[in-house]
Amino acid sequence: MPLNLVVLLLIATTFFVSSRAEDPYKFFTWNVSYGPIYPLGVRQQGILINGQFPGPDIHAVTNDNLIINVFNSLKDPFLISWSGIQQRRNSYEDGVPGTTCPIPPGKNFTYILQVKDQIGSFYYFPSLAFHKAAGGFGGIRILSRPRIPVPFPDPSGDYTVLIGDWYKKNHTSLQAILDKGKKLPFPDGILINGRGPNELSFNVEQGKTYRLRISNVGLQNSLNFRIQGHKMKLVEVEGTHTLQTTYSSLDVHVGQSYSVLITADQAPQDYYIVVSSRFTSKILTATSVLHYSNSNKKVSGPIPGGPTIQIDWSLNQARSIRTNLTASGPRPNPQGSYHYGMIKTTRTIRLASSAGQVDHKQRYGINSVSYKQVDTPLKLADFFKISGVFRPNSISDKPTGGGIYLDTSVLQADFRAFVEIVFENQEIIVQSYHLDGYQFFVVGMDGGQWSSSSRNNYNLRDAVARTTVQVYPKSWTAIYVALDNVGMWNLRSEFWARQYLGQQFYLRVYSDTNSLRDEFPIPKNALLCGRATGRHTRPF
Repeated sequence: MPLNLVVLLLIATTFFVSSRAEDPYKFFTWNVSYGPIYPLGVRQQGILINGQFPGPDIHAVTNDNLIINVFNSLKDPFLISWSGIQQRRNSYEDGVPGTTCPIPPGKNFTYILQVKDQIGSFYYFPSLAFHKAAGGFGGIRILSRPRIPVPFPDPSGDYTVLIGDWYKKNHTSLQAILDKGKKLPFPDGILINGRGPNELSFNVEQGKTYRLRISNVGLQNSLNFRIQGHKMKLVEVEGTHTLQTTYSSLDVHVGQSYSVLITADQAPQDYYIVVSSRFTSKILTATSVLHYSNSNKKVSGPIPGGPTIQIDWSLNQARSIRTNLTASGPRPNPQGSYHYGMIKTTRTIRLASSAGQVDHKQRYGINSVSYKQVDTPLKLADFFKISGVFRPNSISDKPTGGGIYLDTSVLQADFRAFVEIVFENQEIIVQSYHLDGYQFFVVGMDGGQWSSSSRNNYNLRDAVARTTVQVYPKSWTAIYVALDNVGMWNLRSEFWARQYLGQQFYLRVYSDTNSLRDEFPIPKNALLCGRATGRHTRPF
């Protein structure tokens, strides 16, 4: 769609524009195509955005409106989702199959997003099929507005660092393995910004400080990030300024994003940047180089080691990550002004992973339900009142202990409820969960079985607010979340094979008032598919 037509579309959507006219617009045109990539020295079919792997960064400022026109030049339907971007009152633009129709091959779709009251480091990725294993991802950075103070001086440079495990097989081969009911093999390597070992340098000047925005965009493995001879000061996690704790290495679990500051305060030479897998018997390692501009020595010697299978070390680090209560967020009021620990929760939802065979094929689920995709996005079925697509509360809000089965699982919750969600993990792997549309407070995590007495050890003052959280083996993690965003929101495993095979569901945050203050109507340019084909949308 030409740019002038996009502008006309925006003008036509009267309510949408008038409600946000004071905020700037940024326009992007992306062409998504297949192309050859060689990330581990083997030619593969990658997903490129404007010819790039990974895709281009999105740079925005709090409250910017992002108009992203995506042309699908693949032979397959395609969708992009925005991990951590909280679409306020607008789950239609979330970019996952339960909310948004895929972009057909040869067609385009214009995402209309606003980074309303947000700051921080995030990323985007393809959410259909197994496209994430082929690329199509990139970084998102949302800067504070100039008048809002940031709790550290402006860095001399700002780098996006996308890390993740990777396979040499094409994504179509990996998807075929899953479709046959098999498990994926162990990954072949780790990439740093789409590159293999020692293929990338980050340039710094001695004495200056730099910001690294680190996101784990991989498929299944927790990763440890470290820089030879340098400390890292953590300053932000998925939109929350944190206490500025210094670490020698940092665990980044699948789907998570962190911002750290590093100062080039060592001798003028090159240093290893190391990313290695955690909690695996076989350790995967990738390196890049921190290059001083006045370097007189190339990187050499043994790669600095890091933690491997130590759970307690990682758990203690996770507990040390807390909110900076004296810092401003996207608005000029302290982040700590929201006293979540003084609010009574109205509901407890307990979620446990499930794994098993259905019709002799491997499946995964939550509370015994393995999510089954349908031909019509659930959000469209909800809006058009199409029966037979999903049933509210088709998943229990506590573990059932029964065998795994298929259903299009939707859990209903009340608008403005303040709920406690407990993720329970009885497996021997680290799990990672993401909730679209929300930040939540990570109030507790520990080993063993969760019980009501576990609340005695919750952090009710300065727990970090984020969008993706890990759950350690034979352990639990508890979060508090204010359900103040009406819509249909995906809660999923960030282990992408598990998500593909059913370890997800949709949280229907429902209000019966039909107020524009609570939720935007369906966008006029919304794609319609499945049983919603031929229906008529209405403008904002």
